[in-house]
Amino acid sequence: MTEPTVWFGQLTTRRRLLARGFLFIAAGVSWLTTFLLLPSLALLVVSFIKRDADGALIWELTLESFARIFGSASGENARILIRSVVLALVATSASVMLAYPMSFFIARGSQRRRFFWLAAVFVPLCTNLVIRTFSWKLLLSAQLLPAKIAAELGWIDPGRDIYPSWIAVALGLVAASLPFAVVPLYTSIDRLDWSLVEAAQDLYGSRLRVFFAAILPQTLPGLSVAVILTFVPAMSVFVVSDMLGGAKHWLIGNLIQHQFGPGRNIPYGAALSLLLIIMTLGGVSLYRRNGRSVEIL
Repeated sequence: MTEPTVWFGQLTTRRRLLARGFLFIAAGVSWLTTFLLLPSLALLVVSFIKRDADGALIWELTLESFARIFGSASGENARILIRSVVLALVATSASVMLAYPMSFFIARGSQRRRFFWLAAVFVPLCTNLVIRTFSWKLLLSAQLLPAKIAAELGWIDPGRDIYPSWIAVALGLVAASLPFAVVPLYTSIDRLDWSLVEAAQDLYGSRLRVFFAAILPQTLPGLSVAVILTFVPAMSVFVVSDMLGGAKHWLIGNLIQHQFGPGRNIPYGAALSLLLIIMTLGGVSLYRRNGRSVEIL
Protein backbone atom coordinates (compact mmCIF):
# COMPACT_ATOMS: atom_id res chain seq x y z
CA MET A 1 0.00 0.00 0.00
CA THR A 2 2.93 2.38 0.64
CA GLU A 3 5.02 1.51 -2.42
CA PRO A 4 5.49 4.47 -4.80
CA THR A 5 3.29 4.48 -7.88
CA VAL A 6 3.40 6.65 -10.99
CA TRP A 7 -0.02 8.13 -11.78
CA PHE A 8 -0.38 10.59 -14.67
CA GLY A 9 3.26 11.62 -14.36
CA GLN A 10 3.11 12.05 -10.57
CA LEU A 11 4.91 9.94 -7.99
CA THR A 12 2.41 8.88 -5.34
CA THR A 13 1.25 5.85 -3.34
CA ARG A 14 -1.78 3.60 -3.62
CA ARG A 15 -3.01 4.84 -0.25
CA ARG A 16 -3.05 8.44 -1.49
CA LEU A 17 -4.79 7.36 -4.69
CA LEU A 18 -7.47 5.56 -2.71
CA ALA A 19 -7.93 8.60 -0.45
CA ARG A 20 -8.22 10.87 -3.49
CA GLY A 21 -10.72 8.51 -5.13
CA PHE A 22 -12.79 8.41 -1.96
CA LEU A 23 -12.91 12.21 -1.90
CA PHE A 24 -14.13 12.20 -5.51
CA ILE A 25 -17.02 9.83 -4.80
CA ALA A 26 -17.82 10.99 -1.25
CA ALA A 27 -20.39 13.60 -2.36
CA GLY A 28 -22.23 11.15 -4.64
CA VAL A 29 -22.19 8.36 -2.07
CA SER A 30 -23.46 10.73 0.63
CA TRP A 31 -26.28 11.92 -1.63
CA LEU A 32 -27.34 8.37 -2.53
CA THR A 33 -27.11 7.25 1.10
CA THR A 34 -29.16 10.18 2.41
CA PHE A 35 -31.89 10.28 -0.22
CA LEU A 36 -32.04 6.67 -1.44
CA LEU A 37 -30.55 4.13 0.96
CA LEU A 38 -31.78 5.56 4.28
CA PRO A 39 -35.38 6.17 3.08
CA SER A 40 -35.47 2.63 1.66
CA LEU A 41 -34.26 1.21 4.98
CA ALA A 42 -36.90 3.29 6.79
CA LEU A 43 -39.59 1.83 4.51
CA LEU A 44 -38.29 -1.66 5.22
CA VAL A 45 -38.43 -1.14 8.99
CA VAL A 46 -41.83 0.57 9.04
CA SER A 47 -43.40 -2.14 6.85
CA PHE A 48 -42.85 -4.70 9.63
CA ILE A 49 -44.42 -2.78 12.52
CA LYS A 50 -48.01 -2.42 13.74
CA ARG A 51 -50.40 0.52 13.88
CA ASP A 52 -53.33 1.28 16.17
CA ALA A 53 -56.90 2.16 15.19
CA ASP A 54 -55.98 5.84 14.81
CA GLY A 55 -53.00 5.14 12.55
CA ALA A 56 -50.25 5.71 15.14
CA LEU A 57 -47.24 3.42 14.85
CA ILE A 58 -46.74 0.68 17.44
CA TRP A 59 -43.16 -0.55 17.52
CA GLU A 60 -43.93 -4.27 17.48
CA LEU A 61 -42.84 -6.57 14.67
CA THR A 62 -45.61 -8.06 12.54
CA LEU A 63 -46.26 -9.42 9.05
CA GLU A 64 -49.75 -7.93 8.97
CA SER A 65 -49.03 -5.53 6.09
CA PHE A 66 -47.56 -8.23 3.86
CA ALA A 67 -50.37 -10.60 4.78
CA ARG A 68 -52.84 -7.95 3.64
CA ILE A 69 -51.01 -7.53 0.33
CA PHE A 70 -51.17 -11.23 -0.47
CA GLY A 71 -54.32 -12.02 1.53
CA SER A 72 -57.84 -10.64 1.40
CA ALA A 73 -56.87 -7.53 -0.52
CA SER A 74 -54.71 -9.37 -3.05
CA GLY A 75 -57.42 -9.36 -5.75
CA GLU A 76 -57.89 -5.60 -5.75
CA ASN A 77 -54.13 -5.04 -5.37
CA ALA A 78 -53.48 -7.28 -8.36
CA ARG A 79 -55.99 -5.38 -10.50
CA ILE A 80 -54.44 -2.04 -9.58
CA LEU A 81 -50.93 -3.40 -10.17
CA ILE A 82 -51.80 -4.88 -13.57
CA ARG A 83 -53.53 -1.64 -14.51
CA SER A 84 -50.40 0.31 -13.52
CA VAL A 85 -48.08 -1.97 -15.52
CA VAL A 86 -50.29 -1.81 -18.62
CA LEU A 87 -50.56 1.98 -18.51
CA ALA A 88 -46.82 2.34 -17.85
CA LEU A 89 -46.09 0.10 -20.86
CA VAL A 90 -48.50 2.11 -23.03
CA ALA A 91 -46.94 5.41 -21.92
CA THR A 92 -43.40 4.08 -22.43
CA SER A 93 -44.16 2.64 -25.89
CA ALA A 94 -45.91 5.82 -27.04
CA SER A 95 -43.12 8.01 -25.66
CA VAL A 96 -40.43 5.99 -27.44
CA MET A 97 -42.33 5.94 -30.74
CA LEU A 98 -42.78 9.71 -30.58
CA ALA A 99 -39.22 10.30 -29.35
CA TYR A 100 -37.53 8.56 -32.29
CA PRO A 101 -38.78 10.92 -35.04
CA MET A 102 -38.38 13.93 -32.75
CA SER A 103 -34.77 12.95 -31.98
CA PHE A 104 -33.99 12.44 -35.68
CA PHE A 105 -35.53 15.82 -36.48
CA ILE A 106 -33.41 17.54 -33.84
CA ALA A 107 -30.17 15.66 -34.63
CA ARG A 108 -30.37 16.38 -38.38
CA GLY A 109 -30.72 20.13 -37.90
CA SER A 110 -28.09 22.83 -37.63
CA GLN A 111 -26.39 23.61 -34.35
CA ARG A 112 -28.65 26.58 -33.67
CA ARG A 113 -31.79 24.59 -34.44
CA ARG A 114 -30.62 21.78 -32.18
CA PHE A 115 -30.27 24.12 -29.23
CA PHE A 116 -33.69 25.64 -29.93
CA TRP A 117 -35.56 22.33 -30.16
CA LEU A 118 -33.75 20.78 -27.20
CA ALA A 119 -34.68 23.83 -25.16
CA ALA A 120 -38.30 23.41 -26.33
CA VAL A 121 -38.19 19.80 -25.10
CA PHE A 122 -36.80 20.83 -21.71
CA VAL A 123 -39.08 23.84 -21.12
CA PRO A 124 -42.05 21.76 -19.86
CA LEU A 125 -39.79 20.25 -17.19
CA CYS A 126 -39.38 23.74 -15.72
CA THR A 127 -43.09 23.71 -14.84
CA ASN A 128 -44.47 21.68 -11.96
CA LEU A 129 -46.14 18.40 -12.92
CA VAL A 130 -49.35 19.45 -11.16
CA ILE A 131 -49.61 22.57 -13.34
CA ARG A 132 -48.87 20.60 -16.51
CA THR A 133 -51.50 18.02 -15.60
CA PHE A 134 -54.04 20.74 -14.82
CA SER A 135 -53.40 22.20 -18.29
CA TRP A 136 -54.42 18.82 -19.72
CA LYS A 137 -57.69 19.11 -17.80
CA LEU A 138 -58.30 22.40 -19.58
CA LEU A 139 -57.35 20.99 -22.99
CA LEU A 140 -59.64 17.98 -22.55
CA SER A 141 -62.61 19.98 -21.23
CA ALA A 142 -65.92 19.96 -23.09
CA GLN A 143 -65.53 23.55 -24.32
CA LEU A 144 -62.38 22.93 -26.38
CA LEU A 145 -61.83 21.28 -29.76
CA PRO A 146 -60.58 17.77 -28.71
CA ALA A 147 -63.75 17.04 -26.75
CA LYS A 148 -65.96 18.38 -29.55
CA ILE A 149 -64.16 16.17 -32.11
CA ALA A 150 -64.49 13.15 -29.81
CA ALA A 151 -68.22 13.90 -29.43
CA GLU A 152 -68.67 14.17 -33.22
CA LEU A 153 -66.96 10.77 -33.62
CA GLY A 154 -69.27 9.27 -31.01
CA TRP A 155 -66.51 8.50 -28.50
CA ILE A 156 -68.09 10.59 -25.72
CA ASP A 157 -71.48 12.17 -25.12
CA PRO A 158 -71.87 15.77 -26.35
CA GLY A 159 -71.06 18.36 -23.71
CA ARG A 160 -68.87 15.99 -21.66
CA ASP A 161 -65.18 16.30 -20.79
CA ILE A 162 -62.76 13.65 -22.04
CA TYR A 163 -61.58 13.17 -18.47
CA PRO A 164 -61.81 11.26 -16.19
CA SER A 165 -60.85 8.39 -18.47
CA TRP A 166 -57.98 6.04 -19.25
CA ILE A 167 -57.27 7.99 -22.45
CA ALA A 168 -56.76 11.17 -20.44
CA VAL A 169 -54.45 9.37 -17.99
CA ALA A 170 -52.43 7.89 -20.85
CA LEU A 171 -52.10 11.31 -22.53
CA GLY A 172 -50.92 12.85 -19.27
CA LEU A 173 -48.37 10.09 -18.69
CA VAL A 174 -47.00 10.38 -22.24
CA ALA A 175 -46.72 14.16 -21.94
CA ALA A 176 -44.86 13.80 -18.63
CA SER A 177 -42.54 11.05 -19.94
CA LEU A 178 -41.73 12.28 -23.46
CA PRO A 179 -38.83 14.65 -22.58
CA PHE A 180 -37.07 11.84 -20.70
CA ALA A 181 -37.28 9.65 -23.81
CA VAL A 182 -36.12 12.30 -26.30
CA VAL A 183 -32.86 13.26 -24.62
CA PRO A 184 -31.13 9.81 -24.40
CA LEU A 185 -32.36 8.84 -27.88
CA TYR A 186 -31.10 12.14 -29.30
CA THR A 187 -27.68 11.45 -27.78
CA SER A 188 -27.50 8.03 -29.47
CA ILE A 189 -28.84 9.28 -32.80
CA ASP A 190 -26.40 12.17 -32.82
CA ARG A 191 -23.56 9.60 -32.74
CA LEU A 192 -24.96 7.33 -35.45
CA ASP A 193 -22.54 5.87 -38.00
CA TRP A 194 -24.45 6.93 -41.10
CA SER A 195 -22.20 4.84 -43.35
CA LEU A 196 -23.96 1.73 -41.99
CA VAL A 197 -27.33 3.28 -42.78
CA GLU A 198 -26.20 4.15 -46.31
CA ALA A 199 -24.85 0.62 -46.78
CA ALA A 200 -28.21 -0.84 -45.78
CA GLN A 201 -29.95 1.49 -48.23
CA ASP A 202 -27.49 0.54 -51.00
CA LEU A 203 -28.46 -3.10 -50.42
CA TYR A 204 -32.08 -2.14 -51.25
CA GLY A 205 -33.32 -2.54 -47.72
CA SER A 206 -36.77 -1.14 -47.02
CA ARG A 207 -37.13 1.71 -44.53
CA LEU A 208 -38.28 -0.73 -41.88
CA ARG A 209 -35.39 -3.10 -42.60
CA VAL A 210 -32.88 -0.26 -42.52
CA PHE A 211 -34.23 0.88 -39.17
CA PHE A 212 -34.05 -2.56 -37.53
CA ALA A 213 -30.72 -3.57 -39.13
CA ALA A 214 -28.69 -0.34 -39.08
CA ILE A 215 -30.33 2.20 -36.75
CA LEU A 216 -31.88 0.27 -33.86
CA PRO A 217 -28.69 -1.66 -32.90
CA GLN A 218 -26.75 1.61 -32.73
CA THR A 219 -29.39 3.36 -30.61
CA LEU A 220 -29.99 0.50 -28.15
CA PRO A 221 -28.05 2.21 -25.31
CA GLY A 222 -30.18 5.34 -25.64
CA LEU A 223 -33.33 3.25 -26.00
CA SER A 224 -32.51 1.36 -22.78
CA VAL A 225 -32.09 4.61 -20.85
CA ALA A 226 -35.27 6.06 -22.40
CA VAL A 227 -37.32 3.01 -21.40
CA ILE A 228 -36.02 3.10 -17.82
CA LEU A 229 -36.54 6.87 -17.44
CA THR A 230 -40.13 6.64 -18.70
CA PHE A 231 -41.33 3.31 -17.33
CA VAL A 232 -40.19 3.72 -13.71
CA PRO A 233 -41.88 7.12 -13.09
CA ALA A 234 -45.01 6.04 -14.99
CA MET A 235 -45.38 3.07 -12.64
CA SER A 236 -45.36 5.17 -9.47
CA VAL A 237 -46.82 8.56 -10.44
CA PHE A 238 -50.14 9.41 -8.78
CA VAL A 239 -50.70 13.07 -9.67
CA VAL A 240 -51.63 12.36 -13.30
CA SER A 241 -54.02 9.51 -12.55
CA ASP A 242 -55.53 11.41 -9.61
CA MET A 243 -56.28 14.56 -11.65
CA LEU A 244 -57.14 12.99 -15.01
CA GLY A 245 -58.50 9.63 -13.87
CA GLY A 246 -60.52 10.38 -10.79
CA ALA A 247 -61.33 7.97 -7.99
CA LYS A 248 -62.27 5.15 -10.39
CA HIS A 249 -58.94 5.06 -12.17
CA TRP A 250 -56.42 4.33 -9.42
CA LEU A 251 -52.87 3.22 -10.09
CA ILE A 252 -50.40 1.73 -7.62
CA GLY A 253 -49.08 5.23 -6.86
CA ASN A 254 -52.56 6.37 -5.84
CA LEU A 255 -52.96 3.34 -3.57
CA ILE A 256 -49.64 4.06 -1.83
CA GLN A 257 -50.38 7.78 -1.52
CA HIS A 258 -53.76 7.00 0.03
CA GLN A 259 -52.17 4.80 2.71
CA PHE A 260 -49.74 7.55 3.76
CA GLY A 261 -52.54 10.15 3.65
CA PRO A 262 -56.27 9.61 4.31
CA GLY A 263 -55.88 5.87 4.90
CA ARG A 264 -53.49 6.46 7.83
CA ASN A 265 -51.90 3.06 7.33
CA ILE A 266 -48.21 3.84 7.01
CA PRO A 267 -46.94 0.23 7.43
CA TYR A 268 -49.21 -0.97 4.62
CA GLY A 269 -48.09 1.92 2.40
CA ALA A 270 -44.46 1.11 3.17
CA ALA A 271 -45.00 -2.56 2.28
CA LEU A 272 -46.67 -1.59 -1.00
CA SER A 273 -43.77 0.78 -1.74
CA LEU A 274 -41.25 -2.00 -1.14
CA LEU A 275 -43.19 -4.30 -3.45
CA LEU A 276 -43.20 -1.63 -6.16
CA ILE A 277 -39.46 -0.98 -5.72
CA ILE A 278 -38.63 -4.70 -5.94
CA MET A 279 -40.79 -5.21 -9.02
CA THR A 280 -39.38 -2.12 -10.72
CA LEU A 281 -35.76 -3.06 -10.01
CA GLY A 282 -36.43 -6.62 -11.18
CA GLY A 283 -37.99 -5.41 -14.43
CA VAL A 284 -35.18 -2.94 -15.07
CA SER A 285 -32.53 -5.58 -14.35
CA LEU A 286 -34.23 -8.05 -16.69
CA TYR A 287 -34.54 -5.44 -19.43
CA ARG A 288 -30.92 -4.35 -19.08
CA ARG A 289 -29.73 -7.98 -19.19
CA ASN A 290 -31.72 -8.70 -22.35
CA GLY A 291 -30.60 -5.40 -23.87
CA ARG A 292 -26.94 -6.31 -23.38
CA SER A 293 -27.42 -9.74 -24.93
CA VAL A 294 -29.14 -8.22 -27.96
CA GLU A 295 -26.41 -5.61 -28.31
CA ILE A 296 -23.68 -8.26 -28.15
CA LEU A 297 -25.42 -10.35 -30.80
